[in-house]
Amino acid sequence: MPQHDGSTSHESAALDKLGAARERILDQLSHVIVGQHQVIEELLISLFSRGHCLLEGVPGLAKTLMISTLSRTLNLSFSRIQFTPDLMPADITGTEIIEEDRATGTRGYRFLPGPLFSNVVLADEINRTPPKTQAALLEAMQERQVTVGRVRHKLADPFFVLATQNPIEQEGTYPLPEAQQDRFMFKVFVKYPSFQEEFEIARRTTALATDQVQPVLDAEDILELQRLVRGVPVSDHLIRYSLSLVRQTRVGEAGAPDFVESQLSWGAGPRAVQYLILGAKARALLHGRTHVTCEDLQVLAKPVLRHRLVLSFTAESEGVTADEVVDRILAITPTKEDELTRDARFQKIFAS
Repeated sequence: MPQHDGSTSHESAALDKLGAARERILDQLSHVIVGQHQVIEELLISLFSRGHCLLEGVPGLAKTLMISTLSRTLNLSFSRIQFTPDLMPADITGTEIIEEDRATGTRGYRFLPGPLFSNVVLADEINRTPPKTQAALLEAMQERQVTVGRVRHKLADPFFVLATQNPIEQEGTYPLPEAQQDRFMFKVFVKYPSFQEEFEIARRTTALATDQVQPVLDAEDILELQRLVRGVPVSDHLIRYSLSLVRQTRVGEAGAPDFVESQLSWGAGPRAVQYLILGAKARALLHGRTHVTCEDLQVLAKPVLRHRLVLSFTAESEGVTADEVVDRILAITPTKEDELTRDARFQKIFAS
């Protein structure tokens, strides 16, 4: 019984700590950002899950401002990289220079770190640079290190890449390769504000107001909150449910529905399951719970899966979107454990 009381006390403290952190961050962001509550929540989930986030939206929706303001609420080092067609990999990762020791007269290599060596990296308009330069982020985002001249250089911890891209400016853009997109935990759509939100934006931005944002979390706080997220328990049923959602997107695999076979060319890999579960854990804590529910997984299915699904030519020609495919998968997947395990199609998925 004392062990149970201690566990309950620890869970309550975890909830209080994460809840307080969330409220303080939202309070500071509200000084600058109007609305976009869902986008901000998904950014926070990514932050506390140790993931990276890709924001997509038309120009003028404050994507860059949102990320830079969030970084100001965190007492972390911050770098902004403006991705352009002439940007080279060394401009991001850093480079080695030859340096002479004046005392001995000998020459040696010295590494000059690039802007990736920060806690928060804003990759602005990431799809405006060629794939060669985009690939410089692959090792950093997955391994959290950079290899230059056969030497591995560890990146800061915590480390987040928050990227923006514009969906409508095709001139001078390079689509992100699937491997690059898979490194991002979420792909978040930033939508137009409501009338009242845009009214408030117009009022604020045309006045003399100068809102100051204060940092509320430092590196140690974030690392502790990330550990709390990892410690949230998830039932075997919810893991099977997550696997069911992801494995149904894989063309040619057992249990994949007919519409997936016709509308997708490629499905999501194992990272999707990992990020879906981690994100659900963080969302549960942010909503004041120490347990994950099916709703957590359902809400995060689109931001986790939409950039990992490759639509077929038929689907693209018919105007089908990845979100619509995810909606159909959610609609046909039972949430109750007994229904999921009894269904013959899902038995094939579990047995494959």
